[in-house]
Amino acid sequence: MTGADSGVDFFAGRLLALDRLGAERMLLKEAQGSPFRAVECLVVPALEEIGRRWERGGVALAQVYMSSRICEELMEEMLPASSPERIRCPKIAIALLDDYHALGKMIVCAALRASGCAVRDWGRLTAEELAAQVVREQVGIVLISALMLRSALQVRKVRQLLDAAGSPAKIIVGGAPFRFDPELWREVGADAAGGNAAEAVRAVARCVAELT
Repeated sequence: MTGADSGVDFFAGRLLALDRLGAERMLLKEAQGSPFRAVECLVVPALEEIGRRWERGGVALAQVYMSSRICEELMEEMLPASSPERIRCPKIAIALLDDYHALGKMIVCAALRASGCAVRDWGRLTAEELAAQVVREQVGIVLISALMLRSALQVRKVRQLLDAAGSPAKIIVGGAPFRFDPELWREVGADAAGGNAAEAVRAVARCVAELT
């Protein structure tokens, strides 16, 4: 195990133990004056590791949720809303598309908020509801999580509805169907795909650059 891997495992352990003070100390040490370094090196990989442990049955869903909340709170302290380091970007939202499996969305949402993005979590919506909300709230980037193929295919309907409404919103997708078929995101009309939280954060950064 490399030093980086051991650091991530230790940070994940602090989160799972709800040791907020220990996690904060590690974040401050890793940040070295740059909160985004801490996000890239600790927050995102630790949340992904916790997600993998949950999938293997090693941790409870409540631990996953509390770990995400601790990361969000700590990064909010390091990067308050008034901080000039906050990412200036279009409105961002994340939602499950006609699906009930929220773990992936939870981890991606926490990683984005920890990276300095303000993200609206809309929960579970149908294609029609999601498109209408994007248009109504003038969202620039919408992240869609889907676990089942039938849900993933509904992204095409979201794209059609947004195009019909004249919305320039970017769509970023994630979830098992898009990992199994690397070209599926293109087929349903998405602008990008993220196989994990780190890739989702990078995809948002690319879309932000295109929109600003």
